[in-house]
Amino acid sequence: LTTLLLTAEEVRNIVDRALMWSGRRLDLSHPFVDARLPDGSRLHVAIPEITPEHWAINIRKHLLRTLSVKDLAGRGAMSPSMAILLSNCVKAGLNILVSGATQAGKTTLLNALVSAIPVQERVITIEEVFELKPNLPDVVSLQTRAANLQGEGEIPLRRLIKESLRMRPSRIIVGEVREAEALDLLIALNSGLPGMGTIHANSTRDAIIKLQTLPLLAGENISQKFIGPTVAAAIDIVVQVALDSSGSRRIIEISSLTGRIENDRIEVETLWKWNGTEYEEGLGALPHPEKFTIAGVPIDSWWKI
Repeated sequence: LTTLLLTAEEVRNIVDRALMWSGRRLDLSHPFVDARLPDGSRLHVAIPEITPEHWAINIRKHLLRTLSVKDLAGRGAMSPSMAILLSNCVKAGLNILVSGATQAGKTTLLNALVSAIPVQERVITIEEVFELKPNLPDVVSLQTRAANLQGEGEIPLRRLIKESLRMRPSRIIVGEVREAEALDLLIALNSGLPGMGTIHANSTRDAIIKLQTLPLLAGENISQKFIGPTVAAAIDIVVQVALDSSGSRRIIEISSLTGRIENDRIEVETLWKWNGTEYEEGLGALPHPEKFTIAGVPIDSWWKI
């Protein structure tokens, strides 16, 4: 905390200077703003028209360097065996969904997974605000854009996902799936294009249910009978992350989707699970073993038989 007090005008000047770099707007018609600062930090502001009295300003600072899954294992976020599993899943081109609550470390883990992508691939990242920092030679990063004062010029995530498919991607990465863009992502993944993304959910099952629900927001005569099999076929691995009471972020579960549906419920198998003190190996099987062989990391060379 600080004893420094700023007037509303001083705060406004600071915010305006911060937003000049991002090109984002903040006024009565747009009382919230989510922007990226030059150092990569994420800025969120709400003006007093929305808050009771004072400006509400939040700055989320990210690590200056991207950690690998091996680095995260060294920090206790996962076991070494889990790091090998996730790295090989990325190399094999499996579709991975990272799920967790706010501040659970979803973006940090997604950055680590992206760093495991083979360097010869062409990667397209799609975000509301630039947060991912892929250290790869062939990357195109796309960001959404809000509408102007006339209500024109908006570029939503749905548009970016569709445009990314025209950029010859080897893999697409969506920073966070929140709304109807889930439909476009599922369609892309079901076309054979590998990808990864994050979703806000408190459990693996909640993440799957949410991914089945969000496409319905597209309002394009989408039925649940279509969405269930689509999700089951599109997603291979779900990684659940959490922030514990001590402030530590860790993976609490890694699950695989079998591609099967029983009684309108997508089948999920546990690969690893945190029991509160240590990781327990599940009985689940890895999907698409042939993809690991093609990628040069055959399952029988490192995974349980």
